[in-house]
Amino acid sequence: MIIMIRSGSDPAQVCALKEWLLKGKVTLNSVNIWGTELLKLEGDLEQIDFSLVKKFDCVAMITKTGDPYKFASRHNYPEDTVINAGGVMIGGGRFTAIAGPCSVEAEDQICNIAHSVKKSGASILRGGAFKPRTSPYAFQGLKSRGIELLIEAKKETGMPIVSEIVDISALPFFDNVDIIQVGARNMQNFELLKELGQIRKPILLKRGPANTIEEFLMSAEYILSGGNRDVILCERGVRTFETMTRNTLDIAAIPLLKKLTHLPVFADPSHASGISDIVPDLALACVAAGADGIMVEVHNDPVNAFSDGAQSITPECFDELMRKVKAMCGIVGKKPE
Repeated sequence: MIIMIRSGSDPAQVCALKEWLLKGKVTLNSVNIWGTELLKLEGDLEQIDFSLVKKFDCVAMITKTGDPYKFASRHNYPEDTVINAGGVMIGGGRFTAIAGPCSVEAEDQICNIAHSVKKSGASILRGGAFKPRTSPYAFQGLKSRGIELLIEAKKETGMPIVSEIVDISALPFFDNVDIIQVGARNMQNFELLKELGQIRKPILLKRGPANTIEEFLMSAEYILSGGNRDVILCERGVRTFETMTRNTLDIAAIPLLKKLTHLPVFADPSHASGISDIVPDLALACVAAGADGIMVEVHNDPVNAFSDGAQSITPECFDELMRKVKAMCGIVGKKPE
């Protein structure tokens, strides 16, 4: 952090500013460039309220240097993070497909879809057991029973599983879940993130619909700073003025995140659009943009799905998509997992 001192400032006030800053756990160096004094601060800057610094009349400008997210920053950790999720390696030049229904509905449903998407090239099975919904009257998931059915599908197919957690109290149900998903609504549930930082299990963190990329990375920082280094970021669209799609896929976020962080970056074209017909095209765009993987909702009977049928593609459509994904991976230099 660099603070520029206003020209002609009262020396006593500048001295008072320096003394106030040094109350925190920071080091302060003063340099004079072309007659302007600059204060360079290093250390635990999170403890300083820079909105109060601006109240000193001698302060002309404050400039941030470095990333506020220390553990997520590629500058600090230049090598790609590679995550082992139930035997499937994620990141490090690999491309991984996660597929399955929005909600676990029944044993035959989840098992049939699991076999189908695995045959088409998906490496990890998704399925919602605990479902946060906008309407209190909508299907809320089978909860712990849904997790049990996912585990049955895992036993049948050998596929690792990912499911969403909505509350800390549900954590014991996720002992045999390979990846815990934090949904968009919980991206800034900081108490949940801190708890997930204490466990040693991969976390798939989705970006909130109204959150900036820096806020997204700061949420990942909560998990990383707790000691859990296995975080997967997932871009799933943001809310804009456009109403024809469920969200607006921020395709630029994918290559930007790849530059900013060493963490694997996935994309969810299903939630980004809400329209099954355009999910395959968006998925291919995500591959071309450099994503390390995609998460796609697949249902064998979308019209009668308990949730999000409009954005779910059929197993046949997913099979065709995966053939194109593999071809695109060859173009961009990704190795399909």
